[in-house]
Amino acid sequence: QVQLVESGGGLVQAGGSLRLSCAASGRTISSYVMGWVRQAPGKEREFVATSGRSGATTYTDSVKGRFTISRDTAKNTVYLQMNSLKPEDTAVYYCAASAQYTITARAYDYWGQGTQVTVSS
Repeated sequence: QVQLVESGGGLVQAGGSLRLSCAASGRTISSYVMGWVRQAPGKEREFVATSGRSGATTYTDSVKGRFTISRDTAKNTVYLQMNSLKPEDTAVYYCAASAQYTITARAYDYWGQGTQVTVSS
């Protein structure tokens, strides 16, 4: 079983950038499909990005061209680089792991505790 801990959230102005990190322990991230999911106040969890074991990536349409998911297997860490942030990106961002490639938020098997990202206009 893998444990996930996110960091890197914070308050940023619209147009700014943040990089989220997800440190994994217990098992190597090479064993999993790794993803990021976000939840805005009053809304359901929303898939953001996923990184497959072979390097394949998928993004939700609203973040394409602005967000980049990557993994560093030596550090057992997954990242989400977020550029050109918009107020509508404000949410709690969760790192998640799955045994299968998925773009469905609720399909992930393991979750971190989340990190808050707030984008001011």
